[in-house]
Amino acid sequence: MSAAVIVFPGSNCDRDCKVAVERSTGEPVSMIWHAETELPKGLDLIVIPGGFSYGDYLRCGAMAAQSPVMQAVKKAADDGVAVVGVCNGFQILCEAGMLPGALLRNKGLKYVCKPISLTVANGQTRFTSGYQGQREVVMTQGNGDGNYFADPKALARIEGEGQVVFRYVDNPNGSANDIAGLQNARGNVLGMMPHPDRAFEAELGSADGAVLFQSVMAAA
Repeated sequence: MSAAVIVFPGSNCDRDCKVAVERSTGEPVSMIWHAETELPKGLDLIVIPGGFSYGDYLRCGAMAAQSPVMQAVKKAADDGVAVVGVCNGFQILCEAGMLPGALLRNKGLKYVCKPISLTVANGQTRFTSGYQGQREVVMTQGNGDGNYFADPKALARIEGEGQVVFRYVDNPNGSANDIAGLQNARGNVLGMMPHPDRAFEAELGSADGAVLFQSVMAAA
């Protein structure tokens, strides 16, 4: 089993993600520059990390969504490979049309950076099976544009199809329906604002993020 982390100009959590996945699963992780047009063969997980891709110019994630590598990421997702987008990665997945909705400025117009409690809204996913009934987890929030938005029709579909994976216990940014993370209809693409890559060992304050990566690799 193997994983890859996509690196864009302005990514700053790419090495965090590499270390988190390797320590959580014991599996090797490749670093893939955004200009590449092909991905390594046989990947089980692709991670799109947090940061400020292209300096967050235009809209967060909008320019990165047009990078050459994203066509290969879309193809891999279409073939069933698991994709996890964290923070800026969540924004990129939405801008690329791989997940519904958009991420807006936080309701309070302030950058939020703190440990955050989440409920596991759907424990029967490729990303959450390892929590084995655990209802609440702790990860770390770090964003200024984490306010998830979708129109009422899209929200109804997302809720009805069980696509919400994580919700905020105490919503820090105004996200619709307290959504902190959601998956695509197929169940192999996850976008989330809180960072599992900053919560993969007890020494970091929580090891709950490690379970997410372990779940994905166990399902591969």
